[in-house]
Amino acid sequence: MPQRQETHLTKPQATKPVCNRIGIVFDFDGTLAPDTFDELVKTLGLNVDEFRQQQYEPLKDAGWDHVAARFYCLIQASKQYPEIEHKITKDYLIQFGQQLQPFDSVTEMFDRLHQHVQDLNPQIELEFYIITGGFGEVVRHTCIAPYFTQIWGCEFHYSQTGEIEFLKRSISHTEKTRYLMQIASGQNQVDGNGRSFAYRDVSEDQLHIPLSQIIYIGDGASDIPCFSVLNDKGGITIGVYKEAQTWDQQIQVSESQRVTNLAEADYREDSELMRSLTLAVESLCKQITLRQLSVGE
Repeated sequence: MPQRQETHLTKPQATKPVCNRIGIVFDFDGTLAPDTFDELVKTLGLNVDEFRQQQYEPLKDAGWDHVAARFYCLIQASKQYPEIEHKITKDYLIQFGQQLQPFDSVTEMFDRLHQHVQDLNPQIELEFYIITGGFGEVVRHTCIAPYFTQIWGCEFHYSQTGEIEFLKRSISHTEKTRYLMQIASGQNQVDGNGRSFAYRDVSEDQLHIPLSQIIYIGDGASDIPCFSVLNDKGGITIGVYKEAQTWDQQIQVSESQRVTNLAEADYREDSELMRSLTLAVESLCKQITLRQLSVGE
C-alpha cells in the first residue's frame, strides 16, 4: 500500500493589511476644555454676553464665517478698546494657554487609555491628535499639549510688537476633514503645490492610520463633517455635551452624520464617556489583533 503523502496548505494572504496603530482625534473647545473665545474675552475684563451680542453676532448675521468673525472681533478689541486690561499678544496667548484648565480628569484619560491598549495588545500604538477651529497658539501651551502627536488650530499673524494683527490660518468645519486625511497619511501638511492627500488613491498598507482605525470626539456643529467622513469609512464617532439641549435644539444631523454615542463631557474613570472611549479602543484593538493572527500564522 503506497505511503500517504502529507499536503501542506499555504495560507492565503490576508485580505486586509495590518496597521498596528489607533488614532484618537479630539476637538478642543467644549470637548476637552471650556470655550477659549469666551474665556479669553473674560481675561480682557469684558462681559462675554455683551461682547458676543454687540461685536460677534452682527458679523455672523452679516454672513461672516464664524472663525473669521471671532478673530476679527479680538483683533479689533486689542487695537481699539481702551477699557481692556491687556493687549492681545503672542506672549499673552501663551500665558493664557498655560493657565487654562481642561475639564476634570482629562489629564488622567491619556494614561488610562494607553494602559488599556497595552493590556490588550502591546504591539498596538495609540496616538492622540487635536483638530480645532479655536486658537492653536493657546492649545499648544496647555498642560495637556504634550500628550498629542499633532495639534492643528487657527493661527494669528502678529505685528512686530507681537500683537495680533491678521487671521493667518483658518480651520473651518469642512477644513477639519483635511486634517483627518493628514493623520491618515502621516503627513504634517499639504505639499508645496497645495495638493492635499487623496485617501481613495492610496492603498491601505501605505496609510499611517486608516480612517477605520480613528476615533473622533467632538461637541457640535463644527465636527459634523468629520463625523460624516469617519462614519463612511468605518471609524468611530463620539459626540460630547455639557448641556444636552445644545444637541437637541441647535445641532441637526442627517443619518450619515450621527455619532456612535453621545455622552456628557465627563472624563472621570466611571463616566459614560470614558466607558465609550474604552470600548471604542477595545473594539479596534480586537480588530487589529484578528488581522495580526491572519498575518502571523
